[in-house]
Amino acid sequence: MSQYMSEYQVKKDICEIGRRMYAKGFVAANDGNISVKVGPNAVWTTPTGVSKGFMTPDMLVKVNLDGKVIEGKNKPSSEIKMHLRVYKERPDVKAVTHAHPPIGTAYAIAGIPLEKALLPEAIVNLGTVPIAEYATPGTNEVPDSIVKYLKDYNAVLLANHGALTWGDDLYQAYYRMETLEYFGTVLLHTRMIGRANELDCDKVSALLDLRKRIGLNTGGVPPCSTENKSSLAEDIEKEQLIKVIVEKVTESVLQKLNK
Repeated sequence: MSQYMSEYQVKKDICEIGRRMYAKGFVAANDGNISVKVGPNAVWTTPTGVSKGFMTPDMLVKVNLDGKVIEGKNKPSSEIKMHLRVYKERPDVKAVTHAHPPIGTAYAIAGIPLEKALLPEAIVNLGTVPIAEYATPGTNEVPDSIVKYLKDYNAVLLANHGALTWGDDLYQAYYRMETLEYFGTVLLHTRMIGRANELDCDKVSALLDLRKRIGLNTGGVPPCSTENKSSLAEDIEKEQLIKVIVEKVTESVLQKLNK
């Protein structure tokens, strides 16, 4: 049995994932690109200058790992170089997605990696997301900027650009893009709230063991603390106690001033 999916199904899936990316606002206009490896030296990818929300299978382009078109009437995106570098460095990877999800891209612009130990699902299925140095889109600088992250991670933020995810198949690569954006959204909300109870190292270690048991060997390790952190209830109780003390001290001072 072939380790690759049928090309007919792959082209349908690429168009479906393109529609999902567009519908979720992960791409605007003609942004983003998608690719799937269908042989040792063959990749189906999205064409340049076409909205990912309105693609049809006949628009797609087949290239080899050197980027030469071997089937299709359109030109591939200049950013196919990123995808091809992933396939060359990670022979196990079968699909790559690139998009500009708003929250994830905001973190990429701010220079903040997605690495806090907050969400068990993100730690297991996505892992931490580092930031690659800025590179001019469409140039060889881009694949060069991501290469050091390909072995150990499942995704990377592209400084001032967007995000790149990869996986065993197209749906896994795309779901990692969804998880990346959700992780960024939750992290943003915790910053707005002003509180985030991060998982300690024992909990993170258990999640990393779970990751290995389900066959995921990449994703990086989020930073964690071995110190026992107080619970939310304890923190609230402390805040209330401090408030009572401040009120008592203020009342005492006012009474003295009025005498």
